[in-house]
Amino acid sequence: MTSDTPYPMTIDGQAITTDQTIPVINPATEAVVATAPDCTKDQLDEAVAAARAAFPLWRARPYAERQAALRAIAATIAENADDLMRLLTAEQGKSHADALGEIHAAAWWIGVVADQQLPETVTDAIPGQRSITTHVPLGVVGAIVPWNFPILLAVWKIGPALLTGNTLVLKPSPFTPLSTLRIAQLLQGVLPPGVLNVICGGDSVGPWMTEHPGINKISFTGSTATGRRVMQNASVNLKRLTLELGGNDAAIVLPDADVDAIAEPLFWAAFKNSGQVCVAAKRVYVHDSIYDRVASALAGVAAKVKLGNGADEGTQLGPVQNRPQFDRVKGLVDDSRAAGHRFIVGGEVPTNQGFFVPVTIVDNPPEDSRVVQEEAFGPVLPLLRYSDLDDAIARANACEYGLGGSVWSSDHAAAAKVAARLETGTVWINSAQGLTPFAAFAGHKQSGIGVENGQDGLLEFTVPQTIHLPREAA
Repeated sequence: MTSDTPYPMTIDGQAITTDQTIPVINPATEAVVATAPDCTKDQLDEAVAAARAAFPLWRARPYAERQAALRAIAATIAENADDLMRLLTAEQGKSHADALGEIHAAAWWIGVVADQQLPETVTDAIPGQRSITTHVPLGVVGAIVPWNFPILLAVWKIGPALLTGNTLVLKPSPFTPLSTLRIAQLLQGVLPPGVLNVICGGDSVGPWMTEHPGINKISFTGSTATGRRVMQNASVNLKRLTLELGGNDAAIVLPDADVDAIAEPLFWAAFKNSGQVCVAAKRVYVHDSIYDRVASALAGVAAKVKLGNGADEGTQLGPVQNRPQFDRVKGLVDDSRAAGHRFIVGGEVPTNQGFFVPVTIVDNPPEDSRVVQEEAFGPVLPLLRYSDLDDAIARANACEYGLGGSVWSSDHAAAAKVAARLETGTVWINSAQGLTPFAAFAGHKQSGIGVENGQDGLLEFTVPQTIHLPREAA
């Protein structure tokens, strides 16, 4: 696929182009990969109308048929994995290996969701009456997907929304729309027209969606600042919301941790996808007694990691995905250097071609410094000393976010006790970022509203309906 390949939107099962387009930039080369459509307000209205028209028939389809449709989506993604891999690397920047991993994970994920079931509750508590509670679809779901895992996070929304009988209008990030637009094209022969509509556009399209009276729910993944605006816009007609927002996840390394064993997994907990992961370890608190050893071990891992164009063989870390994020991450590094912080590794960000930020680990910066207090969402990590565990937990919790966290120790029982004290929705022991379709994923505090994944995530796309029957009729 080249810059001449068309990437239309999919509305009501048809390929739709636009007069205005958006350039999609390869973050490793800053070259234009292709142009993507820039959806108009009228075209959004058409997509919503198509989804609303398709909803009654899709809702009425037997559950088993909707399950089969999800399995067909999974098969289609898997069958086109190699082409999607190259496209995803070109627009997102991650290595071919990571891109292929994301695509196969997305296919597997939606296949797992296809096996999930909605609960039904029967209650005979009142004499002469039986109550049956089921969970019915909401209608049209508006899904807004970010640029760090564009295919996997789209599947997080597509799978449960369609399985529960809703129809969808999905908008990928304008930074990484191509692979999602391509998948929608591939699915035009798999799903009935109007069931999955994929549009694309700039900054205006998201607010149009969140305010649109024809959309019943918004499922949004992105920053907390944008999530607040989504919530405000959606309040106009009381849309249901699922918001998976920012995180400044803390890792706590206990003094009994096996430094040699944890060095590599701890490094990747922080730097996978060049740190552009909502649940990456973004602050690491290490006990004084092993701090120097941990710092040296992480530096040793960093020295062996290849940073480069994701399309080049052997690349492990690619660039930061876009210019605004590159400038923000570079600003954090520059701020630390100006403040006189010591760097264990990194500390210099080149400004030549590509949005590359070398792995950077800052040596015990002050707790109130920007690099500690702000979510970097890039390959920049503050390593922080502590001597008192209660103090480390308090510092980890002194944050507006509460998405994820991790505890690293040779004593799993002791680590679990620390984990229970962290004010986050997910905590890992001696690992991080291991999300699955089987378990609920939810943010505490300013990290979001609602749940994704597991049965709780499935129920987010439904509303309970209770029917009361006379006992003799039940």
